[in-house]
Parts: sequence; C-alpha cells; structure tokens
Amino acid sequence: DTAAVYHNEEDIGRALKELLPKYNLTREDIFVTSKLSPSDHCPTKVAVAARGSLARLDTPYLDLYLVHWPGVAGVAPDSANNPEVRIATWQELAALHRQGLFRSIGVSNYTKHHLVQILANSAGVRPAVNQYSGNVVKWGCGLVRSGVFQVEFHPHYKQPELLNFCCEEGVLLQAYSSLGGSSNHSLLEDPTVSKVAESLGRSPSQVLLRWALEQRVGVIPKSVHPDRIAENIDLDFDIPQDSMRQLSSIQMIEKYAWDPNVVA
Repeated sequence: DTAAVYHNEEDIGRALKELLPKYNLTREDIFVTSKLSPSDHCPTKVAVAARGSLARLDTPYLDLYLVHWPGVAGVAPDSANNPEVRIATWQELAALHRQGLFRSIGVSNYTKHHLVQILANSAGVRPAVNQYSGNVVKWGCGLVRSGVFQVEFHPHYKQPELLNFCCEEGVLLQAYSSLGGSSNHSLLEDPTVSKVAESLGRSPSQVLLRWALEQRVGVIPKSVHPDRIAENIDLDFDIPQDSMRQLSSIQMIEKYAWDPNVVA
C-alpha cells in the first residue's frame, strides 16, 4: 500500500524487482495499491499521474488505484469545484480502468456524502477490488460485492454510520491508522484496550486489529520491525462479545489523521 505523495514508489519498485525472483514469487503473488495525489485531481492530469506511478513501481498494472483525498489541491475545501472535479476525476479513472491500467479503482478518506456522489456518477465502475474476481462474498454485514473504501477507523474513531452505509452498498471498509497516531499512543494505551488485551493474553495492537476484523473491516498496519510485523499477522483469535462491547463503548473520540469532513 503506497501513494504518489509518499515518495517511495521507486524504492518499492526496485525492492519488488529484486525480491520477487529471490523468493520464487511473481507479480501476481502480491497485491499492489497506490493512490492519486490531490494535486492530480483533473481529467487532464489523471492519466499522466497514474502512468507515472506504474513507471516508478515498474509494474504493468496496479491491483488497486485509490483517489487519495476528496479535495483538490489548491482549491478551498468548501469550494463547489471540489465535487465537480472529484466526479470528473473518477470518470477518467474509470476510463483508465477499462484500458487495463488497474485491476480495480477505489477511494480513500471519503465521507459518506463524498461516496454517495461517486456512486451516483460512477461511469459504470463502482469503487471495487477484483481480488475476489468480482464474486459476491458472504460478509458479516451481508453480501459484499468485492468493494473497498479506505478510511481511518478504530475504537477512538468508530464511524458506525459509514460502516453501515458501506455494508448496505456492498463496499468493504478498509481501515488505516488502526493503532492510532505514530506520535500519539493514546489508543494503544487506552485503559479498556489494555484490559481486554491482558484478559486475552494478547498485545494492545493485536486487540485493535482484531476488533476491526471482527466487524469485517480490513486492516493494513505497517511496521519496519519484523517482530511487530509477525505480531500484527498473528490475529487468529476471537474477541468475546462482552469485550467487543467494551471496546465499542469507549467514549474517547480522537482522530489521528486528516479530517475530510471539511471538504465540500
């Protein structure tokens, strides 16, 4: 999971070129996501930006390409230009999707009203991921048509209305910042999280990730530490319903990343 604004696509491309053959893997064995920068929200810029990501990653296609942010760089958040450009940008992405540049396209950091606009003007391509080959899969909240929508989601920022809307629309919610902010450990150190973790013999990070999975929300934690990566993968356990209720009843409301609610 990368993005143009992370400025690490070239590094990832070089790493994949070296490591895939080393471990007898092919491009099809991994799932690569990148994102369109807010500065490239314009039909005339989208294709250049997308092909730039492909070139830097040294791959002929992306499994998923997300619109990183609902607003346009350099445009006031409350400007009426935002929805107009947002829809035009999506429609251009849909055209590139049909050309085969991406297996699927989606959005990140959108609110419900942003997502409603896209679904109403989808140009025949809804936010979707083809990792399930377009099949309908049975999800905890109903039938999900292989969709994805990446947002901040954790016990301090639960967004229940958005989660329910995605379930109704067949869009799988994918959570980032599941463990809170990189410089703010209030979520990892939350007393309720710590109490549940201790009762289960698990770490707070495992409990936070599993809390999302129990609600059929995907997680994409990141770390450069092998021991933490291994811990984040070791999620084959269940959180009892009473503990889930405790976690979901945490009163603290804290957002660790950008707030898209300010964007028209």
